[in-house]
Formats: sequence, C-alpha cells, structure tokens
Amino acid sequence: MTLHLLLLLIWLAAAAEDSAASQALVDCQEKCGDISIHYPFGIRDGCYRKGNGFRFNCNESFSPPKLFIGTGNVEVIEASLEVVRVKTRIIYSCYNESGGRVSSNYNIGTDLRKSVYTFSDTRNKFTVVGCDKFVLIGGSEDMNLNFTSGCTPTCASQGSMIDGSCTGIGCCRSAIPKGVKRFQLWRKDPNNPPHTWAFKHCSFAFLAEQDHFPFSVTNLSDPDFVNRTRALISVALDWRVGNESCEEARNLTSYACGNNSNCSDSATGPGYHCKCLDGYEGNPYLTNGCQDINECKKANDCTHDCINTEGSYECSCPDGTYGDGRKDGQGCIIKEKSFPVMKVILGVGSGLLFLLIGSSWLYWGLKKRKLMLLKEKFFRQNGGLLLQQQISHHQGSAETSKIFTAEELEKATNKYHESRILGKGGYGTVYKGVLSDNRVVAIKKSKIVDESQIGQFINEVAILSQINHRNVVKLLGCCLETEVPLLVYEYISNGTLFHHIHDQGHVSSLSWENRLRIAVETAGALAYLHSAASIPIFHRDVKSTNILLDDNYTAKVSDFGASRLVPVDKAEFTTLVQGTLGYLDPEYLLTSQLTDKSDVYSFGVVLVELLTGKTPLSFERSENERNLTMYFISSMKENRLFEILEARVVDEGGIQQLLAVAELAKRCLRVKGDERPEMKEIASELEGLRRFEQHPWVQQNVEETESLLGEASHYSAGNTTGDDSLKSYAILELDMPR
Repeated sequence: MTLHLLLLLIWLAAAAEDSAASQALVDCQEKCGDISIHYPFGIRDGCYRKGNGFRFNCNESFSPPKLFIGTGNVEVIEASLEVVRVKTRIIYSCYNESGGRVSSNYNIGTDLRKSVYTFSDTRNKFTVVGCDKFVLIGGSEDMNLNFTSGCTPTCASQGSMIDGSCTGIGCCRSAIPKGVKRFQLWRKDPNNPPHTWAFKHCSFAFLAEQDHFPFSVTNLSDPDFVNRTRALISVALDWRVGNESCEEARNLTSYACGNNSNCSDSATGPGYHCKCLDGYEGNPYLTNGCQDINECKKANDCTHDCINTEGSYECSCPDGTYGDGRKDGQGCIIKEKSFPVMKVILGVGSGLLFLLIGSSWLYWGLKKRKLMLLKEKFFRQNGGLLLQQQISHHQGSAETSKIFTAEELEKATNKYHESRILGKGGYGTVYKGVLSDNRVVAIKKSKIVDESQIGQFINEVAILSQINHRNVVKLLGCCLETEVPLLVYEYISNGTLFHHIHDQGHVSSLSWENRLRIAVETAGALAYLHSAASIPIFHRDVKSTNILLDDNYTAKVSDFGASRLVPVDKAEFTTLVQGTLGYLDPEYLLTSQLTDKSDVYSFGVVLVELLTGKTPLSFERSENERNLTMYFISSMKENRLFEILEARVVDEGGIQQLLAVAELAKRCLRVKGDERPEMKEIASELEGLRRFEQHPWVQQNVEETESLLGEASHYSAGNTTGDDSLKSYAILELDMPR
C-alpha cells in the first residue's frame, strides 16, 4: 500500500511539472519543426487567442516543416513571449564589369497595420551594403507617423573597409522610429557609372536585427549574397494584446493575463503585455501558466535549510542555532542550551487545539444526529405514517405535491414574521410566503394540537391531494418535520368573499353579476366534491370566509380541515359536530348525522349573504334580525324580500332572477335535509339563471320592471313550495308581452 502511494505521488509530481512546462493550451500543437509555439499563438482553431496575427500556419510540405504568420508568406524563425522573429526581405542590384545590371529588384515592402505586430525600433536597423543610395519609407497607423530615412555608404577603396564594421564605408545603418507597422524600400542608382568593379559587384538593403548581420568586404562581390544572407538575418517584431490599457483591460472578461501574473502597457501603441509575478515562471497568458519557482532547487542565500513558499522562499536555522538564516543577514548562530520553552508552548497549544477541534466535531455531530432524530419524531408525531397510508390507499395526486423542508418555509415567510400573516382560523394561522423560485404561496401553520387535531390535518392533506378543480384551492405540498405541521397552498391574491361583502370599505363592492358567478362557481366546486370526486367529500365548513377570490374575482373554495371523506356505501354517518355558527346545519347539530345536505344548508346561508350583504349572525341587529337565516325566511313569507336585499343587488339584478335565487336559497335552508336540493341541482339551476339573464331578449324596459315589482312580490308570497315555484318564475318571464 505504501509503495503504491509513493508511486502515485511521484506520478502526480511529474504530471505537475509537465503541466507547468507546457506553453500551449491542452491538446494543442506545441511545435512546428524545431520552432516552439507558445500561447497566445497557435495553429488550429481554439488554440490561439482571437486577434489578427496570433494564428500561425505550419506548412509540412517543407522538410523540416516551416511556420508562417496566418495564411501569408512571412516565415517565422522564432515565436517567444517577448518577440517574434521572421525572415527579412532584401532589395538588391548586381552589375558586371562593364557596368551593366545583371540582377536586381527595385522596391519591396511589408505592411503589418492590420495585425498585433510592430517592427522593433530597439532591435532592428535599416542596413545598406554597397555604394548605391537606398531610401527607407515607413509609417505607423498606431502612432500616426510617416517618415523617410536612409543612408549611403561610401566605397573609396577596398582597403578602407573593415570586416565586422558597419560605420559608413561599404556598409551603413540608420535607426527607425518607434511604432513602425509598415515599411517600403526604394533603390536609387548612383549618378555616375560604377568604377570600382575590382572589388564591388553588388549592393543590398534590408531591415534586420542589427546584431544578426556581421558585415564582410566579400559581401560586395558575392552575387549569391541574397540567398545565403536571407537564411542568416531576420527582423524582430514586437507584439501586444488588445487595444486597451492595463487599467481598462483588468475590468474586461477578455483580460489576457492568467493567475499569478500582471500586465504592463505596450510601449509601441495601444495594448498591453503580461508577465509572471516575481517568484513565478511560465506562460502568463495561460490561466495557470505562471507556476511557483522552487528557489530551494536553485542558487539561494540560505546558509542552512531552505523552505520553499508560494512565490518566495524562507531560510531556517537548524536546532541549536538562531538567526534569519541568510548569508547577507545574521545567518545561523549557535545558541546556548536552555529549556525548550517554545517547544513546550507549541506542544501544549497543539494539544489544546486538537482537543478543541475534536470536541467541536463531536458536539456538532451529536447535535446533527439529535436534530435528525427530532425531525423523525415530529414526522411520526405529525402523522407522516398516516399520510403515507392515505396517499397509498387513495392513489391521488399527492405524488405531484412537494415535501418542503422547515428551512425553506422559514426563509419564505421571513421566520413567520407578523407582517406576513394573511389570516387566522380555528385550526391555525396562514402566512404569505415567497419561495426560492419567486412563487408566492400561502403557508398554513397549524396550532400545537393533540392527536385528534393531527388526524384533521392529515385528513386535509389526503382530501386536497385528490381534488383537481379550478374552483378549489390547490395544495402544493406540506412539511411534517417541524413541531407544528405545515401546508403550502397556491396563493389567492384578492382576499375572501366575506371581506368583499362585509368589511368596511368594501360594502357593495361586488356587482350582482360577479355575485351570481361566484355562487355558480362555488356550487360547481361543492357539487364536484359531492359527486365527481373519486371518493365523495363533505366540506363541513362552507362559509364566505372559506371562499377566496383571485384578481378576476374567480371563486376558490378553501380550508378543508374539517372535511370528511365519505365511505362509498354510506350516504350519511355520525361525526363530532363541527362548523361555524350561523352556517351550521340545524339537523346535523341535533342528530350528529353528517350528509351532503349539511353543505347545502351552509351554501344557502352564503346565497343569502350575497343577496342581502348582511352577516349570518350579528348581536348589533335587533332580536328578530339577529339570525339572518330566520330573518330572510320570515321576510319572504311577509312579501318583504326586496326590503332586505342590498340596494346594489336590487338595482342590477333582474326581478325574476332575484326572486328565483331567493327561492333557491330558501329551499337550501329547509330544516329537513331530505327536502333540500342536491348540490349538482343547485349548480345547474344557478348556471341556468345566469345564462338566462344574459340573453338580450330577456331585457325589459323601465315601466315593465316597475310594474312587475309588485306582481312578482305578490306571486312570491303565494308560491313557496319548491321546484315548481322556480319554474313558474321562468314561465312568467317568457310570457311577458314585449
């Protein structure tokens, strides 16, 4: 095992050295023939930095292969991170002994204005060999500069020329300005014919690195000088990255310098260069190209032990000595033996630190385990196992509900801040929450309850998991890992029906058209629960505060904490009486026999609320008006229905339509449940009344409406027996003369 670990460490070290030594991107060609290629230069797509000039072409038809800039014919001799050296171009002319020109070219030039390169003014010189006059014309787009420069060497005698010296006799040089990006050479022949053919046959001119051309007198009589010299001399090109300064580039995503590097502004125009920081070496244009230099493996000023650090190194002294450990400092000095105070302090400190870390780790581990056990306890205590059985048994839509964590819901409600409370009820408090995906939800936080109330909570989850109706509030998920169980619903933004009918500032805020539509939608939702759900569901707490409205005043039935699933073989069964005074079915209150007609009675009270705009119970009203249900029924018997209806309802509703809705509400409020209509029948009749009123041929003129008011009221007093009365209203409306 130890041997395998040692081999692995050696392999990792070798891989790290190879990675540090690499100057190109991963999987990119690093050589063309004998020429190394360093990033940002590269050959194929993805291997070089974007910018005109960083792409090279390796032509392998030569032996060895040759490297060129882009798709041009400028041959690269060397491409380093400081300079790119390319073969130079030469203008020349050669004569025979009679003065006739045997070979020549008149002008040449190179243009780099569209690239990242400039001709180096510090490395290159314009050089003329021979006795002709040559002129250099160059310009730089970056520096906005044009120039003309040249030199004319003299050729008095061959003896006056010195090999290796280019000072004006047979060879002359002149400098070029900074920032040159293009140049062109023109040759100008001498005015008088040549007369020193004994030692001079050719003249040459070129831009080249000054240290790479050693002048020789034999150059003047060498017709093959061009071919032989072109392979020896080169021109140096400076290059830079980008067109921004360092300060501007650091704020850009295209910043070229990698880790452990810095940049400096280009001296030849816009752009910058990258360089590894002191103590690092490598390619600064690669992300991790600058690697730490191990100074301890190189010459250093440590007298004894050298310790390599990131970007630097330290010198240490061996046991029994002290000092800074450097040659140029105090070095290491032998000290007298004494009690090892520092060692004791370090030993004791290390032991205490280890003990502290171990204790902390043990504490947090035990705390985490305790939290997990507590969450599991709450899951069982809050009926998690029962909920799983309910879901498995009913196979409803609970699979799509999310199980939220306690942390998610605490964050969504700002730790259940009071400002997030939407309402409070008998079973808990409802908070407004914003989830991490910005969905707004309503979170119901139940009270700390006993086992019977836990059953009601799980009952609500199981019931809502099976309901899929546009007028029933959708359950999004739940959380059982807290002491208090939580339910997460879709958020309904416009409050409750009770709020819009009764709260101060919202009196008469709902039109009759909206009230009738809300009644239709609520009746449809309850009919779905009674008849269309996979298992019939009795709500048991139908009231205006449990009917929510969205921004379009669409009704959403909510709060199923008291609801019950109905066994398929029973139409009624005995339960503990639950509900809200004013809405509670009197027959259910007396017998404890829960049926679907209990919801019908409560819905009848909601219909009366919509018609009258009054609350079901109010001790501020007179004794005969205190109970809205009894007051409504007595008013119908005494032909005073339109006296107790809300003014806006009377103004906007059709007479016959209002009478029909009132009669339907009265049938819902019958004491005996068997005499009440079923919920699907109520939904059908309300939908028919709503559509009937919407037909244009139902509209009446003002005189007809006023004359019908007394007649319809009189008819109402004598026809209160049930279904036939509702049909009679419809017939009366149809037979009216137009």
